[in-house]
Amino acid sequence: MPTPAANLFVPQAIKVVGPDIHVEQQTAHVKKVMARLSKMGVQVLVFGSGGARRVPDGFSKDEAWTQLVDFSRRAADEAKTVGITVTIEPLRTQETNIINSAAEGLKLVEAVNHPNFQLMIDFYHLASEKEDPSIVVRAKDHLRHLHVANPNGRVFPQAWDEFDYAPFFAALKTIGYDKRISMEGSTTDLAAQGPVTVALLRRAFE
Repeated sequence: MPTPAANLFVPQAIKVVGPDIHVEQQTAHVKKVMARLSKMGVQVLVFGSGGARRVPDGFSKDEAWTQLVDFSRRAADEAKTVGITVTIEPLRTQETNIINSAAEGLKLVEAVNHPNFQLMIDFYHLASEKEDPSIVVRAKDHLRHLHVANPNGRVFPQAWDEFDYAPFFAALKTIGYDKRISMEGSTTDLAAQGPVTVALLRRAFE
């Protein structure tokens, strides 16, 4: 079976920012990842990796930004050779301390300026950070993938009124979003809850 989307790009042990980065180690890892994922049919690789990109205490945020742009550009170059798009995932502040909002993710995409480095949005993180869903409209030219979950518990969405989903999906409808959505959350009964989640997501685009 093809696996069109993947995440967990960079392990915490391979730092992409900070005083202890090793470009050769990064490059070897990226090459190995891309070679493997291309065999699996992956088209979109999510770059969350909060531990790998966490800026160490006392380290310059400006320097970390420059390092992150450089790593992202090199990763995109390698991804292009196998037809994969790397998408930066903004993460809530509990998980990392750089790129915590979709607006910051969009800024990084624009700085990297590479067709194989784009943006994804995880609704759980967007809601956790209380970011205005209208960022979807600003990011429309770069949005390539979505993660969804009910922010109350990070679980499978089951009912339209369990959370305020409407503004987010209204923004997606405004831009005519027609790409992939991945369910990223926990479930106590996949067979029962999975179809309900799929039906809810389809309804959201009606």
